[in-house]
Amino acid sequence: MQPKLHLALNVNNLTESLAFYRALWGTEPVKLRTGYAKFDLAEPPVNLTLNERPVKEAGGINHLGIQVGSTATVLEMKERLQQRGLTIALEERETNCCYAIQDKVWVVDPNGYRWEVFVVLEDHLPEVANAQASACCVTAQPEMVQIGVGK
Repeated sequence: MQPKLHLALNVNNLTESLAFYRALWGTEPVKLRTGYAKFDLAEPPVNLTLNERPVKEAGGINHLGIQVGSTATVLEMKERLQQRGLTIALEERETNCCYAIQDKVWVVDPNGYRWEVFVVLEDHLPEVANAQASACCVTAQPEMVQIGVGK
């Protein structure tokens, strides 16, 4: 088996989170138990578990993301997510983020976890005097409020 990323997220309400992640991935969990769900995805290769435990704040997670190969794929994913009932919280074109130029769209799960679908257009930009201008996803943070499925 190839190595695969594993993410275990605490969620406030498993039912709400399941609706979001079913729509995000377009599939059902492979395991569902009281207070627990597991999505084991081949594309993108990730093992994502949801654990129903109170989320006090975002904790150590800044955001989560799915990197794709082109702007066209970002736009295809945007359309797919909207068709599945998710609200696009923010769309960015040629944004300077993480010292790279990126196109991206954002969705937010019911617990406030921010997910970006993004493509890197230009990478390894130099550090500038105002580091906040290139710091990761600073421009997205003020706009990102908790958005649930169908709201």
